[in-house]
Amino acid sequence: MAFDPAQMDVIDRRRVEAMILGPMLREFQEEIGVEQTNRIARAAITKLAREQGAQFADGIGSSGLEDYASNKDAWRRNGALEFEIIESTPNRYSFDVTRCKYAEMYNELGFGDLGDIFSCTLDFEFCSGFNKEVKLVRPQTIMQGASHCDFRYTLDEEVSTTE
Repeated sequence: MAFDPAQMDVIDRRRVEAMILGPMLREFQEEIGVEQTNRIARAAITKLAREQGAQFADGIGSSGLEDYASNKDAWRRNGALEFEIIESTPNRYSFDVTRCKYAEMYNELGFGDLGDIFSCTLDFEFCSGFNKEVKLVRPQTIMQGASHCDFRYTLDEEVSTTE
């Protein structure tokens, strides 16, 4: 049986990734600078997230916002995210994350400053790979010091009714 990282809880995958990438990025930061290292890391992770979003859509056989929302359990498993749903319709999905164990884990590992690159960047790019017509607005995150993360997904009604 082949190892399939997709079968792991997302927070466990992120921990393993951070334990490998964190020290590597620290070395690159020392050599070429924080800004350039973070830019390169963000670009690489962006590409991966878009690919993963497209694979997710293929895997669930849909690119609709409701299906996207209903299949996000892997990210929340074992209380990794505590959240309150604000709105859930075919064209709008809004929720606030009130506790983020991802942020807690990155801080615990000493990579709190990289958590935004490792996880938060993925939110936008994963969504884009899933369906380019689904837009995410998220002005603040716990990872960046806010009291909560405010996720606001929308699907253009005109586009969704013509598909």
